[in-house]
Amino acid sequence: MNRMQWRGEQIVGATVAIGIFDGVHRGHQVILERAKEVSNGRGVIALTFDPHPMHFFAPDKAPTMLVSLERRVELLKQYGADAVVVCEFDREFAAKSPDDFVAQVLVKNLQISGVVVGQNFSYGHKAAGKVADLIVAGAKNGFVAQEVALQEFEGGVVSSTRIREAIARGDVESASTLLTRPHRLEGIIVHGEKRGREIGYPTANLGYSGASNSIPADGIYAGWLEVESHRWPAAISIGTNPTFAGERSRQVEAYALDQVGLDLYDRNAKIDFGWRLRDTVKFDGLDPLLAQMKIDCDQARELTK
Repeated sequence: MNRMQWRGEQIVGATVAIGIFDGVHRGHQVILERAKEVSNGRGVIALTFDPHPMHFFAPDKAPTMLVSLERRVELLKQYGADAVVVCEFDREFAAKSPDDFVAQVLVKNLQISGVVVGQNFSYGHKAAGKVADLIVAGAKNGFVAQEVALQEFEGGVVSSTRIREAIARGDVESASTLLTRPHRLEGIIVHGEKRGREIGYPTANLGYSGASNSIPADGIYAGWLEVESHRWPAAISIGTNPTFAGERSRQVEAYALDQVGLDLYDRNAKIDFGWRLRDTVKFDGLDPLLAQMKIDCDQARELTK
């Protein structure tokens, strides 16, 4: 049997909300709300999967993730789950028939009283099981299955794909609206070129995996930097610092406004993106760059009040 890890106290007779839940966005939150409504106080379990099925079936086409697994668990609990079960998506799990998924996972292991899923939910080998099948299976196995319609917001369906596309083009404002909170990157503060310190703008350089994180488009942003118990408004730069000579990989750097004296290296950090300020520009020298950086910081300070 594939590994199923409980995050929180085990609950018997709960209603389970099922999904990948990447981002735990507006649509996912509605599923959790419905599960809470139909649980009759017996608790809500969020059943999620790791890794994303596409990482198993087609790694080259797998999407970047909006949140880490730990953040996903945290958000699922924040938005209504009493416990989270993380199911390892492996070869054995992918081979389960729809009937085996119901009998082994939902009935035997989770011992549920109800299920709530989105209308595009599918399950079992080759995604053969659909919502209608789950409703019939529930009637046979003593639980009630319900579907939640896809949520429309500002001209389109709310989805993790739509949010990734917004982030990829730098539209962090739209991403924040669909997520109901700023898009966040997490990582360790690493040593960079230290050029920011030399010019009076010491930045925290975030160590991250570009293959697994949804990184906004190159540009300058306003948001927040959080390191352990400290949180500051920040001006954030993503790109290769084209004003300076040499080639370098993309960097995510945050200048914490009004932060003085703390050594941030090797600490866990979170960067939340609130607004896009401008595109990355190659300046003709240091002076025009510094002038623009002051404008950026002033604007970031105003926006994050």
